[in-house]
Amino acid sequence: MDAAAGGHLFAVEPFQWDASKGHGVITSMAAGNDVTLLGTSKGWIIRNDFGVGDSVDLDFSGGRAGDHPVHRVFVDPGGSHCLAAILHPGGAETYYTHAKWARSRVLTRIVLSRLKGLVVNAVAWNRQQITEASTKEVILGTENGQIYEMAVDEADKKEKYVKLLFELTELPEAIMGLQMETAIVGNATRYYVMAVTPTRLYSFTGIGSLESVFASYSDRAVHFMELPGEIPNSELHFFIKQRRAKHFAWLSGAGIYHGDLNFGAQHSSTSGDENFVENKGLLDYSKLGESGDAIKPKSFAVSEFHFLLLIGNEVKVVNRISQQIVEELEFDHAPESSKAIIGLCSDATAGLFYAYDENSIFQVSVNDEGRDMWQVYLDMKEYAAALAHCDEDKPFQKDKVYLVQAEAAFSAKDFERAASLYAKINYMVSFEEISLKFIAIGEQDALRTFLTRKLDSLYSTKKEDKCQITMISTWATELYLDKINRLLLEDDTGMVANVVSEANRSEYQSIVKEFRAFLSDWKDVLDEATTMRLLESYGRVDELVYFAGLKEQYEIVVHHYIQQGETKKALEVLQRPNVPIDLQYKFAPDLIMLDAYETVESWMATSKLNPRKLIPAMMRYTSEPHAKNETHEVIKYLEFCVRHLHNEDPGVHNLLLSLYAKQEDESSLLRFLQCKFGKGRTSGPEFFYDPKYALRLCLKEKRMRACVHIYSMMSMHEEAVALALQVDPELAMAEADKVEDDEDLRKKLWLMVAKHVIEQEKGVKRENIRKAIAFLKETDGLLKIEDILPFFPDFALIDDFKEAICTSLEDYNRQIEQLKQEMNDATHGADNIRNDISALAQRFAVIDRDAECGGCKRRILTSGATQRLARGYTSVGPMAPFYVFPCGHTFHARCLIAHVTQYTSQTQVEYILDLQKQLSLLGDKATKESNGSANGESITSTTPIDKLRSQLDDAIASECPFCGDLMIREISLPFILPEEADQMASWEIKPQVATQKILPMTI
Repeated sequence: MDAAAGGHLFAVEPFQWDASKGHGVITSMAAGNDVTLLGTSKGWIIRNDFGVGDSVDLDFSGGRAGDHPVHRVFVDPGGSHCLAAILHPGGAETYYTHAKWARSRVLTRIVLSRLKGLVVNAVAWNRQQITEASTKEVILGTENGQIYEMAVDEADKKEKYVKLLFELTELPEAIMGLQMETAIVGNATRYYVMAVTPTRLYSFTGIGSLESVFASYSDRAVHFMELPGEIPNSELHFFIKQRRAKHFAWLSGAGIYHGDLNFGAQHSSTSGDENFVENKGLLDYSKLGESGDAIKPKSFAVSEFHFLLLIGNEVKVVNRISQQIVEELEFDHAPESSKAIIGLCSDATAGLFYAYDENSIFQVSVNDEGRDMWQVYLDMKEYAAALAHCDEDKPFQKDKVYLVQAEAAFSAKDFERAASLYAKINYMVSFEEISLKFIAIGEQDALRTFLTRKLDSLYSTKKEDKCQITMISTWATELYLDKINRLLLEDDTGMVANVVSEANRSEYQSIVKEFRAFLSDWKDVLDEATTMRLLESYGRVDELVYFAGLKEQYEIVVHHYIQQGETKKALEVLQRPNVPIDLQYKFAPDLIMLDAYETVESWMATSKLNPRKLIPAMMRYTSEPHAKNETHEVIKYLEFCVRHLHNEDPGVHNLLLSLYAKQEDESSLLRFLQCKFGKGRTSGPEFFYDPKYALRLCLKEKRMRACVHIYSMMSMHEEAVALALQVDPELAMAEADKVEDDEDLRKKLWLMVAKHVIEQEKGVKRENIRKAIAFLKETDGLLKIEDILPFFPDFALIDDFKEAICTSLEDYNRQIEQLKQEMNDATHGADNIRNDISALAQRFAVIDRDAECGGCKRRILTSGATQRLARGYTSVGPMAPFYVFPCGHTFHARCLIAHVTQYTSQTQVEYILDLQKQLSLLGDKATKESNGSANGESITSTTPIDKLRSQLDDAIASECPFCGDLMIREISLPFILPEEADQMASWEIKPQVATQKILPMTI
């Protein structure tokens, strides 16, 4: 594959290094978080922090002369902690330094004395727990095959501990590479450690501390992978993404051994260790040379999809999946450089790689290295991985993957799978071309699958293309129907009964179920008329009903169920919330005739029904004959409406009444007539049926007791009693006794009963008289013996009535005596009234000399000259007329009239003023007559003036205005009356005019 077609995957950018400082040549390099550390041949470490643009030179030679080359330099992923192994003539030493110390210029390093004399080749950092302030657990591998653990806290300025964890004893070799990963398991930590030597790859895992994990291998075998061949520069690298290792690679003598890392896997290896390596592979070095020669790399690095292999003076980029060389990186060395590239290192945090020789540094950046991985996986026929690596912005990539898969399945005659894959293609192959492909080979089932899957794809991506979606869905519908029809035609049973044999039943049921699911899923895009015609033409009545239900064509569904006699199913459809209520009324006659019980139960469960609209259906049901002991379902429903739903429709009540009237037992009818369903309402009737209709119906059906009740209810008591006498005299007596407010009518009704009783008795005359006398006692004194005597024959002997006549005469005597007593009491009362009137004329009141008028606050006993007389009054000597009330309040007549007329009603005011006017006119006339009369005889009789004055007194002085109802009514009056508005306005404080001058006043 030519990577250059989409641009280079890796780009090389040189960095110049100043070799003129005399620090020697570069011997080692490490990088992390945009920080590079260069170790030199004279014991110096040059720290370059590209993030802040800073460079620091650190001297680790200790001031000693000669070469002290830096064997290895290591930096953590965060770029804070650094370890360096320096080779001195007297032995190796390992140093630790921190980024802060490098900038402080005070303390630059600490010596790990425990490691003195040991050459450290590899370091593994705890990426999950390391911080800027602490290294946490760090694992070091040495030249003599030992593995140590150490930790340093920056604040302590010294190592916390350095301890030996493990030593290779079976095959002592140098530890050339170390990597560590941790995972939290519950409250503990699980460690995964990989270590490589020139020939082996060791793996260690366990829960607890590092010390306990490695200690556990004292009594169990160490898990390792040994490959043939040997390589002096063996390396181990993890590819890190989001602080987690995804895959590893080991530069071994046989090739590059690599695999994916799954630290959540629980697969046990044969040695008992949990194996967290998956998808292992080996890149043979023979694939790297043009002639097939095995060329071993000097160094390498690992990216997400590629290996960067340093071979000779160039870096070959090899795809990790296809194991093909995709690029070759070349470097422009500095003029003073005498050697080729000596090593590679990676910055996992920044996603960069570095190559270096003795005097130069080269940065290798990654440029979307995964852009062609979909094609790599596709070439390897790993279709799922190819789809996962397709670019969402380039739909043709997925189309190509689906096309290759579909063509492969089609060639293998897996047409169903091919159809599903073809349906996912949107651009590379047309819909028509694929359809014709299946039609040409007669694969109707695969074509149907293609259409249904294509519908899913179109609906999710091109929902606006409704025309194409409808056409495809209709085509798929016809293919489903054709498939069902072909299954029916495969044997003789299906041709006649529209059923299939047992052999094809499973497939038939499956395709019908699938077809119904298809109709349900695509009901919104299928053309309703076209689909129904298709279903009808193929004779699929059940599916037609099913689709009609989906499209809410409930009339078709209900009609079908009624034709099939399936009342329950029809009622279930009608009870759905979205079914129009009118369908209930339309199909009610058919449903109640099919199954009255289920229909009525459904009506009773549906509260929104109007019983009046169900009357035609109920009338049809009642017209049919029913068994005597059969429960009348219509009566049950009507009783439910009347008693539970409190229906007030006269039609409903009349129908129920008519059904009761047709029953032989009259008790239900009488109970219904006696119930007052409207009782307790503020307005409206107590019953809702038509009494005239009820009377006609009961007379027709000869329900006489019901007729008596209706007559009584209509206040036709005479008719009620007359009819009751034909049924039961006791009923007639009860009806006669119901009249309470009309004594004459009640007596008349009892006389009707008495006449009937006397005329109907056929026994001995003396016995008849005795029964008549007993009947009189039942009337509770309403009838006397003289009332019923006319009903007896003229030749009846008086002796037979002697006792009754005597009793009647005694009653009359008692009444006469009672009347006499009442007359005496009335006479005595009249005498008392006359005496009271005489005493009233002589009544007087004592008034204090200083008593004041309640209206004008002047003295009552003042001269009349100062008080103008009220109209209709004459002065009493020198004083003005006045009123004195029993409570002690006194008023001048004029003041009292003024007060009363101010607070009483307008009608009463007009009445008082009219009386005053009449008194004034009669007073003037009487004055003239008295002046012209010669005699001085006093008139003792009551004159019109006296009557008018008495009426005026009643109008204004019936009660004290300060102590009676008039004072109580004054509470609701406002404090300031409307006629006092002007007076109130005169008291307002008006603002002063600005131009008005205020003159000073001096005293």
